[in-house]
Amino acid sequence: MYDILVIGGGINGVGIARDAAGRGLSVALCEKDDLASHTSSASSKLIHGGLRYLENYEFRLVRESLGEREILLRAAPHIIWPMRIVLPVLKGMRPKWMLRIGLFLYDHLAKRAVLPGTKTLNLRNSLQGAALKEELKTGFEYSDCWADDARLVVANAIDAAERGADIYTRTECTALNRAADHWTATLKDSHGEEKQVKAKMVINAAGPWVERILGKFGRLNNHAAVRLVKGSHIVTKQLYEGKHGYIFQSADGRIIFAMPYEDDYTLIGTTDTEWDKDPGHVEISSEEIDYLCAAANDYFKTPVTRDDIIWSYAGVRPLYDDQAASASVVTRDYVFDLEGGDGQAAPILSVFGGKLTTYRKLAGHAMDKLRPFFPQMKGDWTQDAALPGGDFPIDGVEALRQRVTAQYPWIPIALRNRLVQAYGTRAVLLLGDAKSVRDLGKEYGAGLYDAEIRYLIAHEFATCAEDILWRRSKLGLKMTEEERADLTDYLGNVDIDTWIKQKSR
Repeated sequence: MYDILVIGGGINGVGIARDAAGRGLSVALCEKDDLASHTSSASSKLIHGGLRYLENYEFRLVRESLGEREILLRAAPHIIWPMRIVLPVLKGMRPKWMLRIGLFLYDHLAKRAVLPGTKTLNLRNSLQGAALKEELKTGFEYSDCWADDARLVVANAIDAAERGADIYTRTECTALNRAADHWTATLKDSHGEEKQVKAKMVINAAGPWVERILGKFGRLNNHAAVRLVKGSHIVTKQLYEGKHGYIFQSADGRIIFAMPYEDDYTLIGTTDTEWDKDPGHVEISSEEIDYLCAAANDYFKTPVTRDDIIWSYAGVRPLYDDQAASASVVTRDYVFDLEGGDGQAAPILSVFGGKLTTYRKLAGHAMDKLRPFFPQMKGDWTQDAALPGGDFPIDGVEALRQRVTAQYPWIPIALRNRLVQAYGTRAVLLLGDAKSVRDLGKEYGAGLYDAEIRYLIAHEFATCAEDILWRRSKLGLKMTEEERADLTDYLGNVDIDTWIKQKSR
């Protein structure tokens, strides 16, 4: 019998599984699809305080989020790194004095040791203003962090597994049966095979499906509810030079980001629209495309058109329903709903809301809820613990690149840089004993070799081409349709289960 069964393989679920496993609890996690296959891979790719949340007076959430930036940066400097973000002052929008006050609070609500503070920019004679319209004269530049959201989820899952958790992907919880002191869950895998697992407690971190999980048994109360809000993004050809991002105010009072993406592209998003359909099948709408292009065109000198769009993605945020009138002002804070645990019914803790930046704090607060049921569990430990691959200094990326080059002098620079950025110190685990590029096996396109494919399947829970091309990496953007199809056909004709069991590379 497990201590806890976590349902949901998004950032909150894997964060809780990791934290619990590190405290000595026995943990199982099931995810009906791939890790980060929905909300957690459809974010704006930022670890940020949430500048606009200050307008809604969510000071606790902003302070907590700001404090997490540098903790997460230290834990995973390969997949999280600092980004300077430029906020141009546009006439008719929020006035300059208001922006200054907001950014002063943003700089001082939480301690900063690494990230620099805000500075004022003259957009007419700076790199940051080169791509912007001539009438934009002044802007502010502040700090946040960029993150590879899907890889952050996977890193937490790997760490949870290495600390003893059992991670079951492509495995749906189809039934929950409650006894006085434990749960019996029926888990169904992608082959249709079923098994039952028992756990003393269930953590319902199913995101958009949190209420569906609650519907699998007789729920005792209805204290919390989820509100589904769709957010969509477009990826365009590269629109400007530089490693900085932009935050633009739109005419409806919302904000959008424009940021460098995968070296050759620009990411623009997000939208906020109510969603009452299947959260598993979400696509950007034509209206959202027009909205994002129009918002960007208020600022960029060269118009952004549909012809510039390379790719798009959309996801549903499972926000806590605070009864806000507008989807854009619904709180991004998180709420727990604890049922049972009174000796009459086994406990279940459901998670409502949350955001990528606060997942570690959310997990810690979930552990506080669990302590009465597991008084023997260890204390907090994640604040100073590196995630897999992140065990090197924040400013040590270049030194790590040189170490990889010294060990593998034959490796192409572009491949080396990408592997270090994705896998950190574990790039050498992927490369193994290779003595030449030839030893990496067949290349399927965009620098994706057989060795990396085998590594992702054996060590990172990938099971198909989609997992590899769009979540473990974004190489699908740079591969042709034929190359993507070739990889799909290849993986459809190999024994993946054997690769996983053998931990082959």
